[in-house]
Amino acid sequence: AAPAAVGRPGVGAGPGGSGPTAPEPYATAGWLAVETALELLASPLAGVDPADLRRLGRALRDEERAAGNKIPPPSDVLLARALAEPRRLVAHDPAYSKGAQRLGLLLQETRTLLAAGGTAEEALWVLWQGTPWPGRLERAALRGGPAGRNADRDLDAVCALFETAARAEERVGGRGVLNFLEELDAQDIAADTLTRRHTRPDAVRLMTAHRSKGLEWSFVVVAGLQEGLWPDLRRRGSLLEADRIGRDGLAEPLTPGALLAEERRLFYVAATRACDRLVVTAVKAAAEDGDQPSRFLAELGAEPKDVPGRPRRPLAVSALVAELRATTVDPEASPELREAAADRLARLAALTDEDGQPLVPAAHPDRWWGLFEPTRSPEPLRDRDRPVALSPSSLENLVGTCSLQWFLGREVKAAAPATAAQGFGNVVHVLADEVASGRTPADLDVLMARLDSVWDALAFDAPWKSAQEKQHARVALERFLSWHVMDRGGRTPAASEHGFDVTLEAGEYEVRIRGSMDRVETDEHGRAYVVDFKTGKSAPTKDEVAHHPQLAVYQLAVREGALDEVFGGDRPEPGGAELVQLRQAAPKKEGGDALPKVQAQEPLTGEWVGELLATAAGRVLDERFTPSTGQHCTTCSFRASCSARPEGRQVVD
Repeated sequence: AAPAAVGRPGVGAGPGGSGPTAPEPYATAGWLAVETALELLASPLAGVDPADLRRLGRALRDEERAAGNKIPPPSDVLLARALAEPRRLVAHDPAYSKGAQRLGLLLQETRTLLAAGGTAEEALWVLWQGTPWPGRLERAALRGGPAGRNADRDLDAVCALFETAARAEERVGGRGVLNFLEELDAQDIAADTLTRRHTRPDAVRLMTAHRSKGLEWSFVVVAGLQEGLWPDLRRRGSLLEADRIGRDGLAEPLTPGALLAEERRLFYVAATRACDRLVVTAVKAAAEDGDQPSRFLAELGAEPKDVPGRPRRPLAVSALVAELRATTVDPEASPELREAAADRLARLAALTDEDGQPLVPAAHPDRWWGLFEPTRSPEPLRDRDRPVALSPSSLENLVGTCSLQWFLGREVKAAAPATAAQGFGNVVHVLADEVASGRTPADLDVLMARLDSVWDALAFDAPWKSAQEKQHARVALERFLSWHVMDRGGRTPAASEHGFDVTLEAGEYEVRIRGSMDRVETDEHGRAYVVDFKTGKSAPTKDEVAHHPQLAVYQLAVREGALDEVFGGDRPEPGGAELVQLRQAAPKKEGGDALPKVQAQEPLTGEWVGELLATAAGRVLDERFTPSTGQHCTTCSFRASCSARPEGRQVVD
């Protein structure tokens, strides 16, 4: 915050453009520029709407007249003075002056901080915490919808601004607020086409044809010369057509011919910006598709050149570097071509910005990834004479879903930390176990009280998400209680959260299965029936349940003695197993919303489970973990490292 004189820049900036004009009268008011003051008052920091701004301006002019100034300064100048000296606003109606007064006091506090040696980051914190804007953004973000998305975007921008200020202080230290503001102003923000910015003389500039007027370059590209876009013969103007109001009354709207002539003049401006070379591009599609080159293309006096097909690579720096790097190591390329590619890479690697930072760091050989043949250990990771340890829950991932995902998650331990959804499932399983074991009564109010005691420990993205998931947990517990007390074909509880550890024969391998069964029940024939509670949002199909690996392994473990101690030392026969989907309602004919969806698996028949275990054990011992694509890829944490995904191939190929 320092004295400044704001002038109105000329039409062009850069080569061929005119410089700034002289400062206009009243360009500053005290230490605050008039243009800056108006932007601050209209910004979310003050939140003054245009109507209140006009009322305040009129009141300030009336105050000047009452003080004897027959020709007071313009309203915008008086507003800037009032913002620089907020005590002037005390006598005005707070209904329209409160926001300006609050902002003025806040700016004074910020100036005092900066005068005492405060940093740009500290000044930003004063401004941020002293206005109601943070509260408005928070409320909008929590409400969701389009307004919430806009609030999220604004919060991201504010966080980026604070981070930039912090980095500036850490990197340089004590550089001052004006230097920080100059650095921000020099940043290239593509969405803000009106921002005046410093441009490198050897950089490519992107702009509209209107903004190019008065400028010249050696090489100019006019892209997208399509019929319907250029010329654009649609009517201009606003809804009320205020642009037609002139000195002599209401002007007639432009005719199509006049619009065409105006578009042709604009194209002439764009084409004549080139001193040496002009390239004009357009897309020519089939006649029925509609995309056709503009009629202006034929008026250039040169025969257009058709370039069929797509470019051999994306027109981007990263794609160019990738092609050059591949060419330098291509044994089939000629020595001259490889040398030329290496020379171009060296030139790209040598480019730096004003701070000496490389503009194309990927061009330097230090940043290249070497790709060698896959390594193989002379010694296997596992002893083939010892059983392969697997869990029932991981078996489906290893055999049915994706073995690479199993390896990276289970063996490498690279899986993402537990999510709130996993915490949801753990809490519901614990409460179900407490009810089944008799430690907690089968009462919803008691279960909800137990849930409340641990719920805040679960991490959710937002408070509304926590409340939503808590309601889902309540519904899941209601369904569990209804299922718990209902008649389930004469089955009675025998054990809850029963851990087991059995070793099974699977072809030429031995597989050690360790896990825990959510609930074990005895059916009317004395057989063991295994129940597995699920809290996920999706459920397998009927055919998938019939060959569900986890349920099948539970039944196989029962056959091999996993429940002998539960049944008094006798080995029971497996009577089947089922998935109880607590998040999903049963079909209407089976109870509807009050009961969970139950998916049963019949007692095991055939040898398919043993073959499944043998396949899993073989993959683990042979160390063969190839990726498999499917619906699971959408939620996989390892897509960036998977050769079956495009984002993974660009790393390993």
